[in-house]
Amino acid sequence: MIISARGARPARTAVLAAVAALAVPLVVAPIAAAPPAAADAPLRVHAAARGKFIGYAASTSPLANEAAYRSVAASEFNQVTAENAMKWDSTEPSDGNYTFAGADQVMAFATANNQQVHGHTLVWHSQTPGWVQGLSASAMRTAMQDHIATVVGRYANNAALVSWDVVNEVFDDNGNMRTSFWYNTLGSSYIADAFRYARAADSNARLCINDYNVEGINAKSTAMYNLVRQLRADGVPVDCVGFQGHLAIQYGFPSQFRENLDRFAALGVQVRITELDVRMQLPRDSTKDATQATYYRNVVQGCLAVTACAGVTIWGFTDKYSWVPDTFSGQGAALPWDANYSTKPAYTAIHDALDDGTSPNPDTTPPTTPGTPVASGVTSSGLSLSWTASSDAVGVTGYDVLRAPGASGGSFAVVGTPSSASFVDSGLAASTTYRYQVRARDAAGNVSSLSSVASVTTTAGGGGPGPSSSCRVAYTISPWGGSPGFTAGVVLTNTGTSSLSGWTLAFTLPSGQAITPPGWSATWSQSGQAVTATPLSWNSTLAPGGSTTIGFNGTHTGGTSEPTTFTVGGSSCTVV
Repeated sequence: MIISARGARPARTAVLAAVAALAVPLVVAPIAAAPPAAADAPLRVHAAARGKFIGYAASTSPLANEAAYRSVAASEFNQVTAENAMKWDSTEPSDGNYTFAGADQVMAFATANNQQVHGHTLVWHSQTPGWVQGLSASAMRTAMQDHIATVVGRYANNAALVSWDVVNEVFDDNGNMRTSFWYNTLGSSYIADAFRYARAADSNARLCINDYNVEGINAKSTAMYNLVRQLRADGVPVDCVGFQGHLAIQYGFPSQFRENLDRFAALGVQVRITELDVRMQLPRDSTKDATQATYYRNVVQGCLAVTACAGVTIWGFTDKYSWVPDTFSGQGAALPWDANYSTKPAYTAIHDALDDGTSPNPDTTPPTTPGTPVASGVTSSGLSLSWTASSDAVGVTGYDVLRAPGASGGSFAVVGTPSSASFVDSGLAASTTYRYQVRARDAAGNVSSLSSVASVTTTAGGGGPGPSSSCRVAYTISPWGGSPGFTAGVVLTNTGTSSLSGWTLAFTLPSGQAITPPGWSATWSQSGQAVTATPLSWNSTLAPGGSTTIGFNGTHTGGTSEPTTFTVGGSSCTVV
């Protein structure tokens, strides 16, 4: 991301190569006044009536000091994202020294105006201080864990903060993993680790992955789709996907926008438009305004048509504080309010898309309480849950499944976010009791009461291969493309009934492959094609059901096939 003081990721990296360093002043041609929007209610009222949020990105200086800015922000929006105040360089500019003045300001304004807050962003290749970027692999992973635990943990008990962008912009425009300092140092496993750290810090917040140029169906959005599908299959708590929506009228509207939202929603995640703006080449004129208004209308209507789409956040709202002119030479006028806080046709388009003619009363009613979960198909390592579905005045968008260990005590944590009234839980320990509860969510962010607790005990197993049930390995490999390199990630899970201490993972790499030390989260060694990994102090003991993510970079001579057999302490692991 190229950053101005108002930074957000440009949508078209091809354009950035030609961007001049100097911003061009905003030039506005005389335009006939747009027809006034219906004055029956502001945007937030109509959005809530449709079970959605309509949000903005908050710039802290005018939020604190400018009455006109505060008035629009409070009256028109029911959701807010901190534009910069929650990013790493704002919250932890030096190692272990945290500052939350800007973030707390956004939280206070949102709470006072009954707005939900989306945290942005925890792990990103930009606006991360240099002291992080130069760390060794083990130190960088520790810094990431500490930062997430501290920042997310600060707001974990604040009802206003409902979601986080955990990882931001992990792909390049061709759909390859971005070669950021995160990826170059830690490999792709940093993504899963960040989500797990965030879930540990807040069991209730929705955890999102966010990127640009993924609004339509293309190579990049397909790479994102495949990543999210794999992460969720591996049990990584990815709850939602953010489509930034930095659009420009000269490039056309994204192809198959609605279909793209639908295919992600089918994975069981919430979807949302996170950073919407629609820039144009200056000066403005009525034709450009009309095209811009159509783009805004298309986005809002696309979200309204997808039940799992929670809402739309505009990246700012007034041209006075837009990041666009500072980044795209000769372009701007990207937002629904001009620099003098007058609304444009874009505002009317958003308003009218949200206003379906129904009563503009906000949806503040939570779904009914789901039925008590009922278990079926119980085995030594997994089970299926189902429950009586909730009902809602607008529509239930999904459920949270919470699990706690043991017959009593132990904390409940979210282990799944299915869109229907069923869930399959896997990777459990044999002969172990687990407790489950379920709650429902609707598109307006209302959450039901928790269901009654169901207690389930897994079977003792037997008849199986014995040692193979004590560990499970998920191995993923990501070729670098254009060079004989790859990144491999390994999730090792203890599926036994007792702690796994001082483990040694062993496997054989296919011919022609070799690790490139040092790897991360383990001590790696290779003899011939035989590879071993031993733990570090912080992950040397895995409790029953616990897991650790380790990995390495490697080289190959013509192929990136995967190992087929893994052992821990000489006993075979299940491979998924």
